[in-house]
Amino acid sequence: MSVSRLAIVLAASTIACAVTTLGIIVISQYRKWSRRRSAYFVSFAAGVLITVSFTHLIPESIEMSALAPASMLVGFFALYLLNRFLNLYLCHEYECPEYAVGIIPMLGIGLHSLIDGAIYSITFNVSVFTGALAAVGMVFHEFPEGIITFVLLERGGFSRRKSALYAFLAAAFSTPLGALISYPFVSRIDEPGLGALLGLAAGALVYVGGTHLLPEVEEQNRRYTVLTLGAGVLIGIVIIAFKA
Repeated sequence: MSVSRLAIVLAASTIACAVTTLGIIVISQYRKWSRRRSAYFVSFAAGVLITVSFTHLIPESIEMSALAPASMLVGFFALYLLNRFLNLYLCHEYECPEYAVGIIPMLGIGLHSLIDGAIYSITFNVSVFTGALAAVGMVFHEFPEGIITFVLLERGGFSRRKSALYAFLAAAFSTPLGALISYPFVSRIDEPGLGALLGLAAGALVYVGGTHLLPEVEEQNRRYTVLTLGAGVLIGIVIIAFKA
């Protein structure tokens, strides 16, 4: 296990944790500002994530493993099924109390953040550049994720203090925790196995960008989100072009 590589993974996931925490603090103190601006962070993150997934992560994973295309499919639909179960069936099959309006999505966000931590472990083990590229888009979507988690918990009837605490544990702290748990396993995998995992991560990131972040941007319908989306795409292309 490379101690220096582990340090990089933990540093990146801790930055993500800090950005999510900042989102929680901002929404609890400056509600109007954060709600107006969150769509721009989301659209920028979507642009970066989708661009780096299609132009770098997916080709890299295919080059490393013949199983990569199948693992991309698994990664995409695994997140879809997880979100569908948590957001649709759990409270449609059973009568949920009012606080479940916040708890159920919080559980989904918590699992998603654990997966984010594992993605840091996978991508940085492929290369520092691949990890950094994925981290750019992921970090930008952490800020609105903190805002969303806090708002959902508060709507579910939790106090501001409890909403902030639970949002931190689910959306922020779980990311470095996921990285720490997954790293010992990921770091021992050979190149074909790592390529398959990278495909899994790429499929998950395409799902997050294309079916989670972009619909949220459309729902908020802010005037200049197309520009921030384009900026995210451009940043992804420029970084990859300089690497090439």
